[in-house]
Amino acid sequence: MEITLETKIYDLLKAYPFLEEELIRINPKFKRLKNPILRRTITKIASIQQAARVGGMDPLELVNLLRERVGQPPLVERGSREEEEPAPPWIEGSPVLTLNANELLDRGENPLAHVNRALKGMEPGELLLLVSDFRPEPLIEEMAKRGHQVYSQARGPDLYHTYILKGS
Repeated sequence: MEITLETKIYDLLKAYPFLEEELIRINPKFKRLKNPILRRTITKIASIQQAARVGGMDPLELVNLLRERVGQPPLVERGSREEEEPAPPWIEGSPVLTLNANELLDRGENPLAHVNRALKGMEPGELLLLVSDFRPEPLIEEMAKRGHQVYSQARGPDLYHTYILKGS
């Protein structure tokens, strides 16, 4: 299996199980891969590119480290890192609910499932805030696909606020 930026973490670890420990060694934030619920859910939708962003790493750097570990040549750089987009005005509203992704993960729970349940009980236009020590890329993409507006903002080296405005 060729490892690319789009390779899902689940597929990567299925093909190369030894890379789980390597990922944790590369970035301690990846220790959550040991969480069985996260392993069965998020890893199936999270790509290496998304995982790198969760870990605060350059995606190309991570994919090339993994490729090196399995004897594949490095991918060539495709351009510069994306700039953070300006904050939309709707994030200034008061969140109806705040969830802490780190606490959920530490309890072995899936933040995506909690966000989905919370949004079901909210009205369109209401705001949910997810706090974490990483940028939750797979969750951001899933929420956008479901018609919600999403904005994630670094608030410090290990603090992200991800705002989700419920769509109609």
